[in-house]
Amino acid sequence: MTQRIAHQPREIADCVSAYLQEGNLEGITSMFHPDAQIFFPPDQPPAIGIEGARTAFQEFIELRPEIKSEIISEVIVGDTALLRANWSVVAPDGTIIAEGQSTEVAKKLENGGWGYLIDCPNGPPTLTT
Repeated sequence: MTQRIAHQPREIADCVSAYLQEGNLEGITSMFHPDAQIFFPPDQPPAIGIEGARTAFQEFIELRPEIKSEIISEVIVGDTALLRANWSVVAPDGTIIAEGQSTEVAKKLENGGWGYLIDCPNGPPTLTT
C-alpha cells in the first residue's frame, strides 16, 4: 500500500480519507502524532495517541466512506499549525454519515509530514469547571 505524507497541514484530511477508503487503519493512524488527543464525541474523554486514533476510526473502516474536508483556515507557526474545516463523512452510496466544523492542531511528524496533534471534529470541547 502507498504511504501518504501530508506536505501541508491542509492535506492531512485527504490522506486520512484515502486510507479510510482503502480500509487501511494503519495508514490512518500514521496521520496522527504519537501524543494526539481526539475529542470525539466531544462530551467524552479524549482518545489518546495512536491507539486512540485506531479506536476512533475502527468502526468506520468497514464502511470505507470518504471524508470531504473544506479547509477554511490554516495558520502555520514553525512545526505547529491550527486548522478549521467544514467536513462530512460520506458513505459509498452517497449517504452523509456525519458532518460538522472541526478545529485541529497539527504538528510535524518524524517522517517530515504533518499529522493531527489535537483533533476536534465538532470543535473544541466546552470548558468544564
